[in-house]
Amino acid sequence: MQQYLLSIYQPDGNPPPPEVLDPIMRDVEAVNSELREAGAWVFSGGLHPPGTATVLRLKGDEVLTTDGPYVEGKEHLGGFTVIQAPDLDAALAWGRKLARATTLPIEVRPLAYSSLG
Repeated sequence: MQQYLLSIYQPDGNPPPPEVLDPIMRDVEAVNSELREAGAWVFSGGLHPPGTATVLRLKGDEVLTTDGPYVEGKEHLGGFTVIQAPDLDAALAWGRKLARATTLPIEVRPLAYSSLG
């Protein structure tokens, strides 16, 4: 089966207050449980804010280190889920469920290769 990356894009700034975030996280965990039960879940994770990132870039023979995100924007990658699905339509169906749970944009992209199992 093909693996797909479901990228969760969230707005920059502080996270929502607990009364907003807690129900969303419950819905996300429900989707993750459904993915596991269906045998489609591979891996998922949430990320720290983009300001915690370090970018490494090859320039000539040196690798330069820069603090902060590579791209500046109004949204950033906040988390992701890797799934396995028989085709893009099935992956998009899971992406729709995740978009409903998170209330955020979800990008669905097939992996070109994977070193996980």
